[in-house]
Amino acid sequence: MSERPDLSTEEGRRSFIGYLNDRLPRKRAIAQGVLRNAAGELLLCELTYKKEWDLPGGVVDPGESPATCVEREVREELGLTLTAGALLAVNWLPPYRGWDDAVLFLYDLGTLRDDLDPSLFLRREIKDAHWVAMTDVDSHLAPYAARMLASAAEAEHTAYLEDGVAR
Repeated sequence: MSERPDLSTEEGRRSFIGYLNDRLPRKRAIAQGVLRNAAGELLLCELTYKKEWDLPGGVVDPGESPATCVEREVREELGLTLTAGALLAVNWLPPYRGWDDAVLFLYDLGTLRDDLDPSLFLRREIKDAHWVAMTDVDSHLAPYAARMLASAAEAEHTAYLEDGVAR
């Protein structure tokens, strides 16, 4: 951009936004959900592409809201149609194992009254799903995810976290 665009025109404003989009940092957004069963256990997904288990969810697509993302991901990967409830936490994640930093939006997905149907799982991503007591999640989750769940459970309101802990 050798010449400053005319910001008084729509074309000039769009040109400048394009310039900024090409140069400003881009941060990945992730949306995950806390889904419980009647016993109060949390659903954790055993993934095909990483060692640690994780909460249901995934990366937010361009132009998609985080709430829509978590609903889409649980529908695609687990065959469940759920509505994202309350936002439990916003968690900034520092770079981790080769991933750039990200912002994770954690939603309450409510309580599932029925059994899971493993035949509906998207097998290229989900090996299995497990109901796990909150006291046992640390042995299955990556440290940042375990910290995030503990912090969100203790928060009186939506928690803003950095690397799983209050700032």
